[in-house]
Amino acid sequence: MKKTIIAILFLCVLNSCATHDAAEDPDNLNPVNSYFDLYFGSSYSNMFYHLFGNQISENLVDDSFTRQLATPTPFLNGVNNTTYYITWNSYWDNVFLYVIAPSEHVIGIAKSHNLPMFANWGKFIQILAMSKLTAYHGPVIYSNYGSTGSTILYDKESDLYTRFFTELDSIQAVFKANKTYEYFKKYDTSYNGDVVKWMKVVNSMRLRLAIRISKVAPSVAKTQGEKAMSDPAGLITTNADNFSVNLNGNILPIAQICFNWDDTRMDAAMESFLIGLKDNRISSFFQPATDNTLYPEHPDYPYKGIRSGAYLDAKDQRLAFSKIANSFNSVTTRRYMTAAEVCFLNAEAALRGWKDAGNAKEDYETGVRLSFEDWKATGVDTYLADATSKPIDYIDPKDSRNNFTTRSTITVAWNEAVSPELKLEKIISQKWINNFTNSLESWVDFRRTGYPKLPYNAKNDSNADWGIIAPNDFIKRMPFVDSERKNNAAGVADAVSKMGTGAKDDIATRLWWDTGASNF
Repeated sequence: MKKTIIAILFLCVLNSCATHDAAEDPDNLNPVNSYFDLYFGSSYSNMFYHLFGNQISENLVDDSFTRQLATPTPFLNGVNNTTYYITWNSYWDNVFLYVIAPSEHVIGIAKSHNLPMFANWGKFIQILAMSKLTAYHGPVIYSNYGSTGSTILYDKESDLYTRFFTELDSIQAVFKANKTYEYFKKYDTSYNGDVVKWMKVVNSMRLRLAIRISKVAPSVAKTQGEKAMSDPAGLITTNADNFSVNLNGNILPIAQICFNWDDTRMDAAMESFLIGLKDNRISSFFQPATDNTLYPEHPDYPYKGIRSGAYLDAKDQRLAFSKIANSFNSVTTRRYMTAAEVCFLNAEAALRGWKDAGNAKEDYETGVRLSFEDWKATGVDTYLADATSKPIDYIDPKDSRNNFTTRSTITVAWNEAVSPELKLEKIISQKWINNFTNSLESWVDFRRTGYPKLPYNAKNDSNADWGIIAPNDFIKRMPFVDSERKNNAAGVADAVSKMGTGAKDDIATRLWWDTGASNF
């Protein structure tokens, strides 16, 4: 079913209830008005929650592709997304049904009742969602959303980012003019209605998107990045200002997948980096393995991960490998953007010579310190001074075909004498560790920079059906969803044509910002 039809059905259901007259003046918005409670209270919190995916749209996609979490389960006889044969592809539906459709409705309500702050808040949520969706697929339907034509055209990636930045300008202007606005409070589960903190998120989001396109559109990226860093509202710089999304009483998806279903475990790359670098965040992320025979190569570190894209014979072979930390069972929020990530964005911006980025070394070290603080880990001073510890090789005690020799030789300590390329590898490797549970951004960084230097798939089932990935390469994108291929074939064909010469709707075609060129 086309997304326009889904949106129409969604709007019809909501509009059947939207008969209450509300005051046009936003100052007269009644904080206890049941009409606004219905459409703002539930809609905004649910839209934020659905910015993230679930098992088949996140855990078996970017969690695996970025080597943060891996499955012990040989789904579909071991041939699936994790081995580069696309089986599940549902984030598109998640975004359009649970974020874009309801956001269009609440934006319409807000505009009709002269509530520009709520309208712009809804637009900002759309940017948060669409900037993630385009990182999966490339071109997406944005400016033509809601069209009832037989063919719905997708936005070209470069046009999407131009639109994102323009919309961020408008959003920030409205927020700046309404810093003391009171009526977000009842519906805002992230910042309790603090508009000034939302302004920091807008700037931080602009910087994230600017860094994302810094190789393919360096002039635009520099302009937008410097705008974000120089804005008086500032960026997210403390953990108290981290942008987290409320789980609305739900269990964190990876906790459900790990503890209820036993379908995810620590990834082998996490074992390689965290143990090799003597990183105390490991206990904040994972539990020790329950079989002490699994890690003879590092007995002082009782953790064991599974290689993503591994040869798996039976699920019960690796259930004793490291689960995620028990604390994830009881969390009530999940991170969307943190002060540590913003510091790492600043550090990369400094390497690229952007004004107001600060000093790369200071940004990098502050990012690591903020990450340790956020994840409640100790020993950061010793960690930052370590110039010798490096990622370790991996041994799978159940199947040697999954063993790998680490591709990374980085250390943690900053070295001003090394090349910008090596400095960037340090920055992105630390950003990857920090962004645990937010793997989409790590997948973006990995594709555009090649860092961290992660292991290749052991088992590679890619073929002509979905595109071929070489043994020494990685998946580049998710194909467009089947419903669009069937019901909007001309739109999909046009979208592929916008991806460049030789592009295909397959997993081997690079996205616009993934140039494959050197980083500097």
